[in-house]
Amino acid sequence: MALENTHFGYEAIKKIMGDGTRKVYFAGVGGISMNSLAKVCVHRGHAVSGYDRVRTPITESLEELGVTMYYESSADNVKDVDVFVYTVAIPADDPAYVYAGEAGIPRISRSDFLGYIMKGYESRIGISGMHGKSTTTGITASVYAAAGVCPTVFGGATLNGTGSSNILGGERAFIFEACEYMDSFLDFYPSTAVVLNIEMDHVDYFKSMDHIRSSFAAFMKKADRAVVNLADEDVMRAVKMAGVPAVTFGPEGSGADYTSRGERFVHGFAEFDILFKGELLCHVKMRVPGHHLVTDAIAVAAAAHTDGISGEDIAAGLEAYGGIGRRMELKGKTSAGADVFDDYAHHPTELVTTLKTASELDYEHTVCVFQPHTYSRTAELLDGFAKALGEAEVDEIVLAPIYAAREVNTYGISSEVLCQRIGEYGKKCTVIDTFEGIAEYLEKTLGSDDCAFIVGAGDIIKVTAFLVK
Repeated sequence: MALENTHFGYEAIKKIMGDGTRKVYFAGVGGISMNSLAKVCVHRGHAVSGYDRVRTPITESLEELGVTMYYESSADNVKDVDVFVYTVAIPADDPAYVYAGEAGIPRISRSDFLGYIMKGYESRIGISGMHGKSTTTGITASVYAAAGVCPTVFGGATLNGTGSSNILGGERAFIFEACEYMDSFLDFYPSTAVVLNIEMDHVDYFKSMDHIRSSFAAFMKKADRAVVNLADEDVMRAVKMAGVPAVTFGPEGSGADYTSRGERFVHGFAEFDILFKGELLCHVKMRVPGHHLVTDAIAVAAAAHTDGISGEDIAAGLEAYGGIGRRMELKGKTSAGADVFDDYAHHPTELVTTLKTASELDYEHTVCVFQPHTYSRTAELLDGFAKALGEAEVDEIVLAPIYAAREVNTYGISSEVLCQRIGEYGKKCTVIDTFEGIAEYLEKTLGSDDCAFIVGAGDIIKVTAFLVK
């Protein structure tokens, strides 16, 4: 069971952090967001220490900054600290976490602390939605960089060309991925709340669509302005619940404030106009493939233009965007010369988008290797997964066992059950129990004109390590 988020809020945490000389400990400091929070604290003059299970390039970079690192959790780690920041992924019986509670050391969850950190920035652009957050955060970062802003960025995936998911920039703009899970985004302070889409997900937390819409409405209420997808009915219902004025974006003919025009695709790469209230704002030619990037680009244009970024800079930033890690990312080739792509898709809607693009890349034979993520999601969205994979215009599906993450299988679900359902669509589907076995199968079946898409949010990326030579 995951730990809960704290909800102290900015003023309370500001008081806890005091005059900048606090000793701050980060549990799970090697994580994507946590390590950047630690670095911010180092730059602000705090004494920083932290724990993570294994030594990685991230933890080594923290050590180089003077962070005291521990690779075993112990009460001794925190007997001299003033503040304990934790990721909800650590167990409730973590020795340092338990000691901090007993000793009265303030324990602050990652999202609550991130909200405190962002409050000092002039523009705070929060990218929310069930799908596309990481990509849209990366595109927004590219646009602001093109405008000479040098944004601070907290994303959920590595920004290609930077080697990092997070950038510590100036104080003009703070661009961040606003995750809805466990209502984490309600600890944030966006000046602009972007809502890309709303759909059923995280079924271990959200109990209904009303619950989800209510959470997104609360997120929008925290912002000075909302930038929302007019074509998404549930988004607009949440806007109505929030009772906030909204800038809208949507496809051509939708009547939104920001729309596209004249979309065309060449081998999956989009070229189109972006209009503001019917007038040309800019013309864009993307250099990363994907139909979904049109909607993401219009959303970014709406948020950036509303924040004072010119159409010229928006176009430059969109065209400079080079993608992010594990989103249609070409990792290399097999020994036989087949291309290997990684993608993070782990929801039926995301699979439809990813595999649509995969089918347009003109390979002779395309195999999708998919690792379902969590028993609850697989069970509750089984029909959607079966349809998305069964109707995909790829030649074959290979399933790995379900990635459990934080869960125990009380659902009676398995990859074999999903495979059977996929087969009802006439699609060839196989379950292979090990990553080594999957790699061996692909090595035998794929040639130089073929490709494999390695897809999922768990540890399926290990297949890529076996394949790419």
